[in-house]
Amino acid sequence: MKRVSFIHMKDGTAEDYRLIGESFAAAQLPLADEVLEQLRKPDHVDIGLPIDRLQHALQSASRALRAGESEEMVVACLLHDIGDNLASWNHPELAAAILRPYVSERVHWIVLHHGLFQTHYYNHHFGRDPDARDRYRGHPHYRACVDFCENYDQNCFDPAYDTLPLEAFEPMVRRLFAKVPDRDLAADDPGS
Repeated sequence: MKRVSFIHMKDGTAEDYRLIGESFAAAQLPLADEVLEQLRKPDHVDIGLPIDRLQHALQSASRALRAGESEEMVVACLLHDIGDNLASWNHPELAAAILRPYVSERVHWIVLHHGLFQTHYYNHHFGRDPDARDRYRGHPHYRACVDFCENYDQNCFDPAYDTLPLEAFEPMVRRLFAKVPDRDLAADDPGS
């Protein structure tokens, strides 16, 4: 494999960075395989839910597909909790970071904020504010995140739901991660 000519990034040439870009793009091809493998991994801990995380993800994606959501949103539903095994307390940020280069700013924002928005359903049981999500009221994607949580997250723990298998979503995952990002990610503000 050809190597770049620099040992300090500031000394890199346009040719060096073209080479890195081509190599980086080629290295992204197995991302779909990695994501699908992560979905298949068993939960580290049984936290008492009626279904496991994979079934929750599949149920979320199945509901989104049947509701006519975009393929991008269906895949986001499938992957919104993918970080649970690695980063339980901040899994939305991990899932959003994986999806960010491949989805719209709207879908990225929804995945990034869904954890906070989900607290609407249980914060009152812990003496916390169930309307903590309202700090984002007025944000262009506030309503979309409320709808995501209502339609594709909080209601996706039903063992009797007719959930589609992972194989039904695999082509969508592969298409999403085969896309070359067309956004200036450095210009995005992930926290807004």
